[in-house]
Amino acid sequence: MGNKLYVGNLSYHTTEDGLRNYFSSFGNVSSVKIIMDRESGNSKGFGFIEMGNDAEADAAIEGTNGKEFDGRQIRVNLAMDKPRRDRPSGGGYGNW
Repeated sequence: MGNKLYVGNLSYHTTEDGLRNYFSSFGNVSSVKIIMDRESGNSKGFGFIEMGNDAEADAAIEGTNGKEFDGRQIRVNLAMDKPRRDRPSGGGYGNW
């Protein structure tokens, strides 16, 4: 399975430390990363948490998915390990 979790619908005020504390009741939290907008520096409202092992990840999903955190009902599930694709620069229908 996996131990990396996607956490969505986060409050824009949620901090990485706050997430770490919340998820630590389900096991060892290896890493926390809230995704930030490059231009504004604001949270994009989602992030990733890596738990110590699969059992802890499963417990965290069970204990947090659909629950309220920082005033928002968060979505928590296993993160898909898809390789990042390079996005084409510019717009339009291709390189003419």
